Amino acid sequence: MDVADLALALIRLVIGATMIAHGTNHWLGGGRIPGTARWFTGLGLRNGTLHAWLSVITEISAGTLLILGLLTPLACAAVISVMLVAGLLAHRPNGFFVFKEGYEYVLVLAATTLALAALGPGRLSLDHATDITIHGWTGAAIALGVAAVSTTGLLALYWRPQPEEAA
Repeated sequence: MDVADLALALIRLVIGATMIAHGTNHWLGGGRIPGTARWFTGLGLRNGTLHAWLSVITEISAGTLLILGLLTPLACAAVISVMLVAGLLAHRPNGFFVFKEGYEYVLVLAATTLALAALGPGRLSLDHATDITIHGWTGAAIALGVAAVSTTGLLALYWRPQPEEAA
């Protein structure tokens, strides 16, 4: 085992745990599902309760798959899609910097998971143990393609932003 395998495992562990914590917070923290639903509705998503639950399920599932190193390109696609939605709807209007609620953080998570899909999960993964070898350009294309289609579909079907009031 080399240092690259340990580094990939560390990346999977940190992003996976972050996604699980994020999903759990949407579910059990602060305003729980009703609060998360109100927030999503405020961002212009119809059926906020559905999206609150989809967010929880996606974030916890993707985080778990990343930690296990299982179906890595699909787990990365889920993270990228969640970050695209968050970046576009919640953070883009605030500019780049995270301390101003900007998209800096979600961009780092999305780019890192895209790189992980390209590099593969490493030897310390269930993908390696079960001989699932989808990485390189194929892994990156799957992650980015599935994320783009998922995000586009979600926004096309459910995003109805309120028109801005005239100043």
